[in-house]
Parts: sequence; C-alpha cells; structure tokens
Amino acid sequence: MKVLGLETSCDETGLAIFDSEQINSSNHGLLGQVLYSQIELHALYGGVVPELASRDHIRKLVPLFHELLEQCNISKDEIDAIAYTKGPGLIGALMTGALFGRSLAYGLDIPAIGIHHMEGHLLAPLMGVNPPAFPFVSLLVSGGHTLLIAARGVGKYEILGESIDDAAGECFDKAAKMLGLAYPGGPNIAKLAETGDADAYSLPRPMLHRGLDFSFSGMKTAVHNLIKDTPGSGVGSASDPQVRADIAASFQHAVVDTLVKKCVKALKQADMSRLVIAGGVSANSHLRTTLETELAKINATVHYAPPALCTDNGAMIAYAGYQRLQAGQADDLAVSCVPRWPMTELPAL
Repeated sequence: MKVLGLETSCDETGLAIFDSEQINSSNHGLLGQVLYSQIELHALYGGVVPELASRDHIRKLVPLFHELLEQCNISKDEIDAIAYTKGPGLIGALMTGALFGRSLAYGLDIPAIGIHHMEGHLLAPLMGVNPPAFPFVSLLVSGGHTLLIAARGVGKYEILGESIDDAAGECFDKAAKMLGLAYPGGPNIAKLAETGDADAYSLPRPMLHRGLDFSFSGMKTAVHNLIKDTPGSGVGSASDPQVRADIAASFQHAVVDTLVKKCVKALKQADMSRLVIAGGVSANSHLRTTLETELAKINATVHYAPPALCTDNGAMIAYAGYQRLQAGQADDLAVSCVPRWPMTELPAL
C-alpha cells in the first residue's frame, strides 16, 4: 500500500509517500519526502502568524506534490490512499491539507483518513533502525505540546502528564526572543549554550515534585527576570557573549533537567523500560545525552525518530495513516478538522 501523507498543522508543509511493501528495506518504507519550512516568513514576527501560514500552505501544496511524485518516480495513479493531519493545530492550516488530501482522494477514488498530529510524532520512531516495541512511555515535546504518554499499542494511550501552560518548545522560543535570538528559538538557544556554563545561574524546575504534569510559564518569567537583572545579557555594545552563553546554557539545562526527571518518574510509575521521545525538541543534543545517561542508571532505553522525522513532516502522517488504513479505518467525504483533540479519544487498533 502506497500512502501519501500530508502535514500542514502549523508552519511546515510536509508531504511523503510510505510504501508498506518496502517496510523492510533500507529506507523502512519511505519512498520519499519533501518539506517546506515557513521559518523565514514568520521570523519577522517572532512566531507563527496563522493567516500567513494558511496562505503559504495553499501556495506550496501543489508544487510540492509534483516534486514528490518526481522524487519517488511514480504517478499519482499509483497512490493507494491518502492520510492528512486532522488536528490538533491551527485550524486554517489544517484545512488546507485536509481539503487538498480529501479532494485528491475523491478524484483518484481512493480512501483518505485524518490523522492525529501527535500520534504521527509518537509512531515516527517506529520507522527508524531497531524500532521500539510496545509498550513504552513516550515523551512528545515540541513548540505546541509537552506530553508524557503510556503507549500500549496504536490508539492505546494513557496520558500520564502534560503541560498546564506553555509547552517546552514554546518556552525555548520565548527565551530566545528575550535574548534577541532569531525564531525558531530551540536551535539558536542550543547553539549559544555550547560555550556557556550550565551551572552559572540557578533557574527553577517547576512542578518537579508534583506528579507528571509540566509548567514552563514560571521558568519563562525567571529567565525574563534573570536577563533584566544581569549586566551584559542584552544585545548591542553592552553585550557580554559569555554572560549570554551562560544564561542560554543554564536555561537549557533547567528545561532538560525537568523533562528528564519527569521521564524517569513516568517510567517507574508505568513500570516500563522503554522511552520513546519525539517532536521538534527531541532533536536537542543536550536532552538526548542527558536522557541516555540517566536512563542507563535504571536499566531503561531511549529511542528517537530519525533526525529528518523529528520536526513536523509528512512521513509520520503517512505511516500513522497506513497503520489505521490497514485496520480498515477511513473517513467519509465530510472534511472536519480539530484544533484541539485529546489523544485518548483515538480508537484503538
């Protein structure tokens, strides 16, 4: 089964084709993928502008689709099914991919299915080398979400903890903006932190001893106060590169320390020994290194999506779509998108 995956939940237009007949090949079934990022478009505003994101998806979907077909060396008539992101996300952005995918499926007389964006992230590591087996605990960490989930199968999800305010990736973006760094903040904070001292400044670890939920709004405020009160932390002639690097390193370490300690607690609570981490923040090298070190102490393992599948992409939607399509699930002609959609509402396979 060749499944076209469409991801348009926010500021990246991702398309991919997954072929189940090649799942055991070197590419793990991924025939090809194309990804267009709107970073330059939104950088001027320091964050995503929903209306601009929707318009740019419309502008890019058709040319990217033709580029993908050429990359995979197939025609559109060889596609067997289409999966698109149904939610959660920006409603206008979601609708662009959903309407394109459903219309194309209708024209080709093939099934289509709407996929949960976070389920796509959760299943993405299963497309890599030595994929983890169920059950496992999953940390889904990105600009819009921070979730700890006990996954016992496709659709068999229990929310162990989630952010009650800002997501971890959102906190990275806001801290970067305070330091005068460009959007997106995560990679730029990580780069600046490379020459910094992570122990230079003490920052809070919010809700560390209060269950498995997360809260990053207090950390955002603490960073704001630290920058305001620390000479040399700003930009311009009075800037001190080492002070700025130390603040970035201390902030990154505080976020990572919070995430790691919650993951260790979640594994113990769920009585599991495998952690799967996915989402844009999962590409952070400090997070990966710290997780590997701490999980080794409790004889647990950590698994990641391949680097190209950490951020939003069409491949994860195609793969999640294949899992549900082969189980007989498909949508009717009505197109509905869900900007807020609890994962616990998904049907189990």
